[in-house]
Amino acid sequence: MTWIKICGTTNIEDALLAVEAGADALGFVFYENSPRRVTPEVVRDIVAELPREIEKVGVFVNESYEFMENMASQIALTGIQLHPDWSGGGKNLGTPQNADLKKYLVVPANSHGSLSITVTAKNPELAKFLDAVFLDSGNSHSPGGTGRNFDWLANVPLADGIHEAGFEFVVAGGLNPHNVTEAIRILKPWGVDVVSGVEASPGKKDPEKVRAFVNAVRQAEKSK
Repeated sequence: MTWIKICGTTNIEDALLAVEAGADALGFVFYENSPRRVTPEVVRDIVAELPREIEKVGVFVNESYEFMENMASQIALTGIQLHPDWSGGGKNLGTPQNADLKKYLVVPANSHGSLSITVTAKNPELAKFLDAVFLDSGNSHSPGGTGRNFDWLANVPLADGIHEAGFEFVVAGGLNPHNVTEAIRILKPWGVDVVSGVEASPGKKDPEKVRAFVNAVRQAEKSK
């Protein structure tokens, strides 16, 4: 079954909506320049109301494992989503200590090479702890939540390379209820991650879009 993460959650109403719709994970953005940024206090209150089985993922940009793991411990997150500074090859992260915390690495879509495989090969300390690699349309100025998708067909080789390297693969960036079926058909990901495609406005979810997105993913599974 395709793993579904609804990201950019900012309030308990939207969190419970996503859970009711059938999401597997919720994302909470701590990046200071994001319109969906939340405080640890807000997230702690939301997490306290969520079912145990739902993944609670903190989204971080250019932070160390030590910082992210400390934050996760304080507010009961079950996973962290890493947007490293790729100019340093991801080596600014340090070494994780919490083996129970899910770790998801985000790399930018790149139709001309295998950025994610190169990075993980050069930095085995980063690679060996990963649970999945996200392929996203973000960049250094807008790490995520851009509402733009990338060229899925052109990135099939990169997606295949991620699979061949032994990582679960998640597609993100510009997904919505109308195009997620096509993204799944082309890239065959383990999971999907959505933000703006299910929003009424930045940081506020649209109930109909959330339910339609989850339903579209489940329907796509039937045609595999």
